[in-house]
Amino acid sequence: MIGNIINRLEEALVAFLLAAMTIVTFTQVVLRYVFNAGFVWALELTIFLFAWLVLLGMSYGVRVGSHIGVDLLVKNLPPLHAKVVGLISIALCMFYASVMTVGGYQDIDLLLLIGIEAEDLPIPLWIPKLILPVGFALLFVRFAQAGWHLLTGKGSGLHLADEADEAIESLGSKEDISEEAEAASKHKQ
Repeated sequence: MIGNIINRLEEALVAFLLAAMTIVTFTQVVLRYVFNAGFVWALELTIFLFAWLVLLGMSYGVRVGSHIGVDLLVKNLPPLHAKVVGLISIALCMFYASVMTVGGYQDIDLLLLIGIEAEDLPIPLWIPKLILPVGFALLFVRFAQAGWHLLTGKGSGLHLADEADEAIESLGSKEDISEEAEAASKHKQ
C-alpha cells in the first residue's frame, strides 16, 4: 500500500518536473524570440528542474527496468553465478548511492551553515540541492528492493533494458505487419 503510494508519487513528480521544465523553456523561447524579453531566472530554474528530474528518474529507471546495461557475460553464466554477480553489482550500486547520499547531506549541511542563495532565484541554494541526498537515498532503496527480489528469487536481476532484443522484436513485428498487409492486398485482388 505505502509502496504503491510512493511509486505513484514518484511517477507524478517526474511527470510534473518534465512538464514544468518544458513550460518554462517554451515560455522563455517565446518571450525571447517574439517579444525580445525574458526572465532572468528561467535558465537557472530549468537547470534545477532538470537536476531533480534526472536524480528522481534514476530510481524510477531502476524500478521499471529502463536502464541500459551490458549483461552479455551475465546472461551466459549459470543461474547461481549470475545471481552472485547480480548481488555483487547491486551491492556496489548501493555503496555508490550511500556515498552520494552522505555527500549530498554534507553539502546541504554546509549550505545551511553558510546561507548561500541561488544566483538568479531568490531562494536558499540548499532547497534545489536537497535532491542530492533525497534522490540518492531513493536510489539506494530501489537497489535494495532489486537486491531483495534477486535474493528471494522474485526477480532475476536488475531487469536492464535490452536494446538488441527490443530491436529484434520490433523488426519481427514489422515483418509480421508487412506480411499481413501483403496477404490482405493479395486477398483483395
